[in-house]
Amino acid sequence: MKKSIFFGWVFIMGLFFFQSLELVAQEAEIAQIKAQREASNEALRNFNEELNSTFLTDDILITTGAGTLISGKAALMDYIKNATGPRMFWVRTADEIIVNPVTKLAWETGTWKGYVEGSNEAAVGGNYSAQWTKKTGAWLIQSQLFVTLSKD
Repeated sequence: MKKSIFFGWVFIMGLFFFQSLELVAQEAEIAQIKAQREASNEALRNFNEELNSTFLTDDILITTGAGTLISGKAALMDYIKNATGPRMFWVRTADEIIVNPVTKLAWETGTWKGYVEGSNEAAVGGNYSAQWTKKTGAWLIQSQLFVTLSKD
């Protein structure tokens, strides 16, 4: 009887150990996504669209805050080059990131703000969601949906 209690205890402790390792691994993946997001935000602040595109998959899907659907990096670069109006950059701030280590997909949701060049006050903002993928060994954005909710 004592042996079965001991082995039961060892089994339960082993489960806790492996669950702890899984949580640590997920936190490491979340930290990688947060670092990628911050680097992307910094590239946008500096109007470096080429650098920002390195955080996106080639087949990126983006729905802009106004509802325009952009499919692919090349289309995004054309959209940016042909944009009219004041030069703007966007900052995305994550509220939640969930990682599935098996499928190598992640969900990010949060708020975004758009700034006119030279201004410290947001001109527009709203909510966003993003799907990340780690197919190539690095976390890249596969799709983003922006919804404009405020115009300041």
